[in-house]
Amino acid sequence: MVEEGIVLGHKISKNVIEVDKAKIGVISKLPPPTSVNGVWSFLSHIGFYEHFCKDISKVVNPLRKLLEKDAKLHFNDDCMRAFELINHKLTTTPIITAPNWSIPFELMCDTRDVAVGTVLG
Repeated sequence: MVEEGIVLGHKISKNVIEVDKAKIGVISKLPPPTSVNGVWSFLSHIGFYEHFCKDISKVVNPLRKLLEKDAKLHFNDDCMRAFELINHKLTTTPIITAPNWSIPFELMCDTRDVAVGTVLG
């Protein structure tokens, strides 16, 4: 059995789950987007994590407004605060937590023609 490994940018072992230090450096050094494509790319990049970071979908609203039809790219203070808060959440918030091994749980699996999915319940 593997003692520790990197999964979704997190170093996971029996006792601890922490953000991979290599990913922190990359994410924390990202410059604010300067174009519509940059905003789109940034929001696409963090889209996966929206499901795991509490209230991140509310934080990204100023950035999403930049992508509305006929909106001008005006990266104002609200956008900058949102960008900085998202970077902070992605580099400090535990995205994945270990289960409480003292409580019983069930691992449910579903297979399709092209994929296998699992859920810890």
